[in-house]
Amino acid sequence: MAEAANAPAGTDGTAPGPAPEPHDGAETAGRPLPEGVRRRVVGIASDALGGIAAGELPASLRPYAKFTPARRAKYAATALAAALESDPAFRVRIAERLRLGQPDLVQALETGTVPAAADPMDVAAAAYLVRPAGWARLVEEAGEEAERADAEGAAAEAARLAGKLQEELAEARAAARGELERHRVEAEGVRKEAESLRKKVRSLEADTRRAQAESRRLAGELEAARAAAAAERSAAESEARRLRHRIAELEAAVESGRRTAREGRSVEDMRLRLLLDSVLQSAQGLQRELALPVTALRPADLVEAVEPGSASPHDVARRGLAEDDPALLDQLLAIPQVHLVVDGYNVTKTGYPQLPLEQQRLRLLGGLAMLAQRTQAEVTCVFDGQDLDVPVIMAPPRGVRVRFSRTGETADELIRRLVRAEPQGRPVVVVSADKEVADGVRKAGARPVASVLLLNRLARS
Repeated sequence: MAEAANAPAGTDGTAPGPAPEPHDGAETAGRPLPEGVRRRVVGIASDALGGIAAGELPASLRPYAKFTPARRAKYAATALAAALESDPAFRVRIAERLRLGQPDLVQALETGTVPAAADPMDVAAAAYLVRPAGWARLVEEAGEEAERADAEGAAAEAARLAGKLQEELAEARAAARGELERHRVEAEGVRKEAESLRKKVRSLEADTRRAQAESRRLAGELEAARAAAAAERSAAESEARRLRHRIAELEAAVESGRRTAREGRSVEDMRLRLLLDSVLQSAQGLQRELALPVTALRPADLVEAVEPGSASPHDVARRGLAEDDPALLDQLLAIPQVHLVVDGYNVTKTGYPQLPLEQQRLRLLGGLAMLAQRTQAEVTCVFDGQDLDVPVIMAPPRGVRVRFSRTGETADELIRRLVRAEPQGRPVVVVSADKEVADGVRKAGARPVASVLLLNRLARS
């Protein structure tokens, strides 16, 4: 519109003739301007406003005179429409500007012919400004055409949107059917899996119940076994106490028997002595009669005492040496035919308890082998074997007899059996720190010595 308003007046460069008088005195618009026509009118007026002097403008439009056409169309649209409607002189000036810009369209309107190719909106806007005869009808027809075109466009858009919505609806339905089918398949899988899990849970519950019943049964059997073991242990301890008491009684009885035998032998010796005295007196008579030499037997010869070369282990070093002096063991082992019996674990646990049992045995047996080689004494080493799980594989050292107690027997009992197995009168020395062992072997005629004595002797070697 701006180019139309500023274009030359005619093709020959001359201004057109005077415009005919408008014919709006008898015609009025039967309805408000259609919105499309109103925008065209405001646009034409906004473009033409810059070519009108500020003094010729209505007072309401003067603040917008220096605006650009685009800003005038945006900010002064209401003021322009009101001025065109209420100020015929201003509208005529705008119509003159339109006539200069679009002379063919204005001339066609004034002659009563409407170009067939013209835009209805442009025709209605020009008719509103120029006001030729019948301009209200042209504006109304343009409004109807615009409304019809808008309606057709809206209908087409609605049809397009409806088609698009139908396509989207079809796609959504297809997607929903697919999703429903997928959910159905997944639900079926979940149902089967849940059924399988329920079967597994029922199976596990049954297994758990069986396991609990078995656990209760085993717990009952274990408790019964513990009670039976406790009863057996108590019975075994009672039997062991009874046997120990019986052994003590038997040892006392044996000792009493020996003492009685010795006392009986003394009585017999006295009787024999009296008989011998009688015989001696008779013999002396015969000796005198027969002039036989005097007998060498004297009363002192009948007094019991230790003769040289016949001392027992009980007669050696009773007061001269301390009980832990290694020289005492040397004196005991110097007795002819002496038998040295060693309580193995009692000695090793006294001397080196931090070593494993196997290392304890090897260390002790090595020392005993050297002692047996130097003293030529018979040496027997006894170990407790009642807790052995497997046989002990070992090569006994030369000169040392190694024995383990049997199942159900302690090393102390084996030592006492070894001492009782010796003939009466043979010197036997037992090495042990156990007071019960020492008392038992002393009653059997053996000489007990402390474990520390043997350890000191082996350490000196």
